[in-house]
Amino acid sequence: QVQLEESGGGLVQAGGSLRLSCAASGRSFSGYAMGWFRQAPGKEREFVARITWSGGSTNYGNSVKGRFAISRDIAKNTVILQMNALNPEDTAVYYCAAQRGAHLTQRPAYWGQGTQVTVSS
Repeated sequence: QVQLEESGGGLVQAGGSLRLSCAASGRSFSGYAMGWFRQAPGKEREFVARITWSGGSTNYGNSVKGRFAISRDIAKNTVILQMNALNPEDTAVYYCAAQRGAHLTQRPAYWGQGTQVTVSS
Protein backbone atom coordinates (compact mmCIF):
# COMPACT_ATOMS: atom_id res chain seq x y z
CA GLN A 1 0.00 0.00 0.00
CA VAL A 2 1.47 3.32 -1.08
CA GLN A 3 1.80 5.93 1.62
CA LEU A 4 2.95 9.51 1.24
CA GLU A 5 3.61 11.43 4.44
CA GLU A 6 4.37 15.14 4.34
CA SER A 7 6.25 17.09 6.97
CA GLY A 8 7.91 20.46 7.38
CA GLY A 9 5.01 22.86 7.13
CA GLY A 10 4.52 25.74 9.51
CA LEU A 11 4.37 29.49 9.94
CA VAL A 12 7.00 31.71 8.38
CA GLN A 13 7.36 35.41 7.69
CA ALA A 14 7.31 36.78 4.18
CA GLY A 15 10.72 36.45 2.57
CA GLY A 16 11.54 33.37 4.61
CA SER A 17 12.10 29.74 3.67
CA LEU A 18 10.62 26.36 4.47
CA ARG A 19 11.58 22.83 3.49
CA LEU A 20 8.86 20.27 2.97
CA SER A 21 9.54 16.55 2.90
CA CYS A 22 7.44 13.70 1.58
CA ALA A 23 8.32 10.23 2.84
CA ALA A 24 7.13 7.65 0.33
CA SER A 25 6.64 3.98 1.09
CA GLY A 26 4.81 0.89 -0.06
CA ARG A 27 6.41 0.19 -3.42
CA SER A 28 9.28 1.02 -5.72
CA PHE A 29 8.78 4.43 -7.30
CA SER A 30 11.00 3.77 -10.27
CA GLY A 31 9.05 4.95 -13.31
CA TYR A 32 6.94 7.32 -11.25
CA ALA A 33 6.55 11.07 -11.16
CA MET A 34 6.46 12.60 -7.70
CA GLY A 35 5.57 16.12 -6.78
CA TRP A 36 3.58 18.73 -4.97
CA PHE A 37 0.26 20.49 -5.32
CA ARG A 38 -1.21 23.14 -3.09
CA GLN A 39 -4.66 24.43 -2.30
CA ALA A 40 -5.53 27.68 -0.58
CA PRO A 41 -8.97 28.32 0.96
CA GLY A 42 -11.52 29.14 -1.70
CA LYS A 43 -9.10 28.43 -4.54
CA GLU A 44 -8.58 25.56 -6.93
CA ARG A 45 -5.80 23.07 -6.42
CA GLU A 46 -2.60 24.29 -8.06
CA PHE A 47 0.34 22.35 -9.43
CA VAL A 48 3.60 23.34 -7.71
CA ALA A 49 6.42 21.06 -8.85
CA ARG A 50 7.20 17.60 -10.11
CA ILE A 51 10.25 15.35 -10.41
CA THR A 52 10.70 12.01 -12.10
CA TRP A 53 11.93 9.44 -9.65
CA SER A 54 14.34 7.72 -12.00
CA GLY A 55 15.87 10.56 -14.03
CA GLY A 56 15.30 13.54 -11.78
CA SER A 57 13.67 15.66 -14.48
CA THR A 58 11.83 18.62 -12.95
CA ASN A 59 9.23 21.21 -13.82
CA TYR A 60 7.44 23.92 -11.86
CA GLY A 61 4.27 25.92 -11.75
CA ASN A 62 4.67 29.46 -13.05
CA SER A 63 3.99 31.05 -9.68
CA VAL A 64 6.91 29.29 -7.97
CA LYS A 65 9.56 29.19 -10.69
CA GLY A 66 12.86 30.56 -9.48
CA ARG A 67 11.83 30.36 -5.83
CA PHE A 68 11.07 26.69 -5.18
CA ALA A 69 13.26 23.68 -5.87
CA ILE A 70 12.20 20.03 -5.87
CA SER A 71 14.60 17.15 -5.35
CA ARG A 72 14.53 13.52 -4.28
CA ASP A 73 16.64 11.35 -2.05
CA ILE A 74 16.39 7.88 -3.52
CA ALA A 75 18.12 6.20 -0.59
CA LYS A 76 15.58 7.67 1.83
CA ASN A 77 12.57 7.43 -0.52
CA THR A 78 11.91 11.09 0.10
CA VAL A 79 10.86 14.01 -2.06
CA ILE A 80 11.89 17.46 -0.88
CA LEU A 81 10.47 20.86 -1.72
CA GLN A 82 12.74 23.76 -0.80
CA MET A 83 10.69 26.95 -0.72
CA ASN A 84 12.46 30.31 -0.69
CA ALA A 85 11.34 33.92 -0.90
CA LEU A 86 7.92 32.95 0.42
CA ASN A 87 5.09 35.43 0.23
CA PRO A 88 1.55 35.41 1.66
CA GLU A 89 0.18 34.10 -1.65
CA ASP A 90 2.07 30.86 -0.97
CA THR A 91 -0.16 30.16 2.02
CA ALA A 92 -1.93 26.86 1.38
CA VAL A 93 -2.11 23.21 2.28
CA TYR A 94 0.66 21.46 0.37
CA TYR A 95 0.06 17.91 -0.82
CA CYS A 96 2.57 15.34 -1.95
CA ALA A 97 1.48 13.26 -4.94
CA ALA A 98 2.70 10.32 -6.99
CA GLN A 99 1.70 8.86 -10.32
CA ARG A 100 3.09 6.24 -12.67
CA GLY A 101 4.75 7.80 -15.68
CA ALA A 102 6.73 10.94 -16.38
CA HIS A 103 4.10 13.53 -15.47
CA LEU A 104 1.60 14.44 -12.81
CA THR A 105 -1.93 15.02 -13.93
CA GLN A 106 -4.48 16.89 -11.84
CA ARG A 107 -5.62 13.53 -10.45
CA PRO A 108 -2.55 11.59 -9.37
CA ALA A 109 -3.08 8.06 -8.16
CA TYR A 110 -1.63 8.73 -4.73
CA TRP A 111 -1.90 11.65 -2.33
CA GLY A 112 -0.56 12.53 1.05
CA GLN A 113 -2.71 14.10 3.76
CA GLY A 114 -1.19 17.53 3.36
CA THR A 115 0.81 19.96 5.45
CA GLN A 116 -0.15 23.56 6.16
CA VAL A 117 2.13 26.38 5.11
CA THR A 118 1.27 29.85 6.36
CA VAL A 119 3.22 32.93 5.31
CA SER A 120 2.63 36.09 7.32
CA SER A 121 3.13 39.56 5.87
